Amino acid sequence: MSTCPCKSQKSYEECCKAFHTKQKLPQTPLELMRSRYSAYVLGLIDYIIETDTYSTQKDYTDIETFSKGVEWIGLEVVCSDEETVTFKAYYNIGDKTQILHEKSFFVKEEGIWKYDKGEMLSAKIERNIPCPCGSGKKFKKCCLR
Repeated sequence: MSTCPCKSQKSYEECCKAFHTKQKLPQTPLELMRSRYSAYVLGLIDYIIETDTYSTQKDYTDIETFSKGVEWIGLEVVCSDEETVTFKAYYNIGDKTQILHEKSFFVKEEGIWKYDKGEMLSAKIERNIPCPCGSGKKFKKCCLR
């Protein structure tokens, strides 16, 4: 068993896999956000589309292209409440490390949580934080490019 990409400290089988295989529905925005992050890591674009309120209106070609060119490093949940989750997702693209710092908004549609929209927040990479990959090293000595 491998650790879940969402950094929950659970195995993938005990965490996001049940959502990805439709055996279980996320019960909170935090569960949905974590499962969507894991879907990005694993390239499960269909899951990302299905869990988005605008799935019939968007062109997901850009998301699929972006997802294939990214090495996801880690996820840090900053805070969450009944309808929002603020997080930082770290990734490498090409020879550069990037951070996606977002406040995500979620809504329930017919009893199912879905991602509605995101508000981008300032994203400064802190070099001396513990590496988001979980190695125990400082970010600047591990995954930072």
